[in-house]
Amino acid sequence: MTWKQVFTSSVGKKLVMGLTGISLVLFLIVHAGINACVFADMVDPNENGEMFNKAAHFMGSTVLIRIMEIGLFAGIILHIFQGYLLTLENKQKRSVGYAVTYTDGSKWYSRSMGLLGTLILIFLVLHLYHFWVSARFTHEGLAPVTYNGVEMHNMFALMQATFTEWWVIGVYTAGCISLAYHLAHGFQSAFRTLGVHNKRYTTLLTTVGYAYSIIITLAFIFMPLSFKLGWIG
Repeated sequence: MTWKQVFTSSVGKKLVMGLTGISLVLFLIVHAGINACVFADMVDPNENGEMFNKAAHFMGSTVLIRIMEIGLFAGIILHIFQGYLLTLENKQKRSVGYAVTYTDGSKWYSRSMGLLGTLILIFLVLHLYHFWVSARFTHEGLAPVTYNGVEMHNMFALMQATFTEWWVIGVYTAGCISLAYHLAHGFQSAFRTLGVHNKRYTTLLTTVGYAYSIIITLAFIFMPLSFKLGWIG
């Protein structure tokens, strides 16, 4: 397969979707792990976000991480672009309907990846505006805080200020639920695209995928809710 075919053929597009999908699955683990540092405030109320601020500062100030960030954004854009192209291709192939519609036992969310992806994209834009744009460019709402002589952004306080409105919590929750269904299908689909067809491994990957999508989703939803309900901060 040539490089041109990788980006233009159906097989190539699915391969790109699989590879970028797996990289994003790994990123979500890291992202959830970093964000989970806010829960240290539950254990020690005097902690006041120190662990999370230090972790966020490390991620934002380390050169290698910043370089990887560029690759991450490239992967997200490519994943979205190829996903929409595949969705359009599938719709064009099914432009002539049948008297009876067969779904081959597929789940509704596996047939709605384009819609779920769009909802996730809307959530992602809002999330980037709230945190990434502030941290990298405007510094709006980011009062400095100092630990051991090192000054850094108080990202914990920014999260606390952001999650004060129920409509924000609602949008984040809807985005995370969309992500859960997207991952429920995408997790095992990505590995299957890369050649994991053995029935035993497919069943295992499907189970792991469901568990992963539920755990990641609950972790992300629990964070803004905890701030809003006063369990953190």
